[in-house]
Amino acid sequence: MVKTIPESVVLINCVAYFPDGNRLTDFSIEAISDYVALPEAFVWVDLADPSDDEIAKMQEEFGLHDLAVEDARHGHQRPKIEEYGHSLFAAMHMIEMIDDKLSVGELHVFAGKNFVLSIRNGAHQPFSGVRERCERHPRMLALGSGFVFYALMDAVVDRYFPIIDALESELETVEEKIFTKGAARQNIESLYALKRKATTLRHAVAPLMEAAGKLFSGHVPPVCENSREYFRDVYDHLARIHTALDTIRETIGTAIQVNLSMVTIEESDINKRLAAWAGIFAIATAFAGIWGMNFKHMPELNWEFGYPMALTVISGICVALYVRFRRLGWL
Repeated sequence: MVKTIPESVVLINCVAYFPDGNRLTDFSIEAISDYVALPEAFVWVDLADPSDDEIAKMQEEFGLHDLAVEDARHGHQRPKIEEYGHSLFAAMHMIEMIDDKLSVGELHVFAGKNFVLSIRNGAHQPFSGVRERCERHPRMLALGSGFVFYALMDAVVDRYFPIIDALESELETVEEKIFTKGAARQNIESLYALKRKATTLRHAVAPLMEAAGKLFSGHVPPVCENSREYFRDVYDHLARIHTALDTIRETIGTAIQVNLSMVTIEESDINKRLAAWAGIFAIATAFAGIWGMNFKHMPELNWEFGYPMALTVISGICVALYVRFRRLGWL
């Protein structure tokens, strides 16, 4: 036996509208099938994080396809739009920036001739603004489920733009530090973290853009027939985001190569310094080795000023080498 849904937990809205787009009434979940059966009513139900039993209840009330329900129940779907007879099933990723990290939720939308069921899983941002926007324009809402489906998709896509802005700002911050000495390791870590974020967003955008292209050209599902131009607008937004992501990814790749080049340059500078100091000490060691030999016939060993002269020669040559290396930029 299917359980009754605890409305205080998962139900966000359950509303019926007149064909002209004006609100008809709010109603209980058990009355969904009754209003769906009315030709003069249009139903919009919004749920958040429902259980399997609650999704099964929605399937019973709306008469949803088994395969679509199975995808909504299991979640973790690749963004897609699939047609089941006269209805559609869409899976979209809802991406939010929380504490400088990306949180990925899902929005599943079932759209039929006179109903829309939206199910949010793992997402924090509500769609109350979308409903208010639609109800402020009854003429647009009169286009039916296709316009509501567009409004939900448009809201999901619009929330990608602030993330793009955040990624670009983060990338600019890292680029400013690339030529800072000693920051190479931190820069590499930041760039790879940024690349993962860009990849996460790209996984949400690219498949959805491909799917959205089928909603305004060629064979358009009946649900979306009256809203072709709106879906074309969503496609344009997705194309802009996709282009921005490609630019970000290319810039990250270039920044990584520049950062690695800076690491090589820094290592080369260190090697030059080590080589210069090694050369200086090699001269001192060479002279000390010569005068440290135990031959009997070494005149300077018995000379009164031999020791000061040796120190002077060694110091003079070392200073001359230091000045030379300094001018070459090795020290």
